[in-house]
Amino acid sequence: MFEPNPAGDRPRVARSAYVHPSAVLAGNVVIEDVVFVGPGAVIRADEPGPRGEVGPIVIERESNVQDGVVIHALGGSEVRVGRGSSLAHGAVIHGPCDIGERCFVGFNSVVFKASLRDGVIVMHQALVEGVDIPAGRLVPSAAAVRHEEDVASLKPAPPDIVEFAAGVRRSNTYLAKTRRRNGPAEG
Repeated sequence: MFEPNPAGDRPRVARSAYVHPSAVLAGNVVIEDVVFVGPGAVIRADEPGPRGEVGPIVIERESNVQDGVVIHALGGSEVRVGRGSSLAHGAVIHGPCDIGERCFVGFNSVVFKASLRDGVIVMHQALVEGVDIPAGRLVPSAAAVRHEEDVASLKPAPPDIVEFAAGVRRSNTYLAKTRRRNGPAEG
């Protein structure tokens, strides 16, 4: 479902992107080329800031927003999901947020008021709130990263986890390309 926000902004979706029919895109949402948006995903850029403006939610090329992901932002703030990033099943991304290129946010993880630099991997059921995570770091499953001391303790993502994230990206890029070429899924 595609709907405008109170400011009249409508989602803009590249022709080469795939958005499942059960996904909801509301307002100032930009979906770039070869993006996959899965079933039940909700991307809402609809909450105005103090001056009535609604910041954009931008999903850059070759990224994927999997089943049940929710992306929203506090009034007037923005969310950017960088090129080639994966938001896995049930993740919640709440802006203001900036997610760099080739990042991975795992199942049921929450990222709120945070920045993930390029190549950050947040594993499953983790919380990242109010921090800036340097490039290439790993947030372990079930971790809470809310203070600078938490960030300082993060290790670089090991090669096997980096390859896991790359494989997820490749799989979902393939789905975007083949689903778009074959038309939207039915039902």
